[in-house]
Amino acid sequence: NMYGKCGGLDNARKVFDKMPQRDLVSWNTMIAAYSKNGHYKDALELFQQMQLKGEATDKITLIGVVVACTGLAALAEGKESHANIINSGFEMDTVVGNALVNMYGK
Repeated sequence: NMYGKCGGLDNARKVFDKMPQRDLVSWNTMIAAYSKNGHYKDALELFQQMQLKGEATDKITLIGVVVACTGLAALAEGKESHANIINSGFEMDTVVGNALVNMYGK
């Protein structure tokens, strides 16, 4: 988390990759760090890895993904994320809604 917040994404990823077990918080932290620092493609690739491993997601995960989609102007992936948000029941959350408004507005 410290490396991600300080822009030390390479170090953050090294720590993440060396973790023997990752939980939802570790996945979310890395995805959010990538999104926050403009590494949108890396955020989406990590999210895809998360899905392939069968990891559960939450609204924090999906916000990070929507932010990445917005940064890449990846509307198709953004719409996919929107569908995941609806299916997960997070569509009424204010922060999730703001991320979606921002994505569709850009």
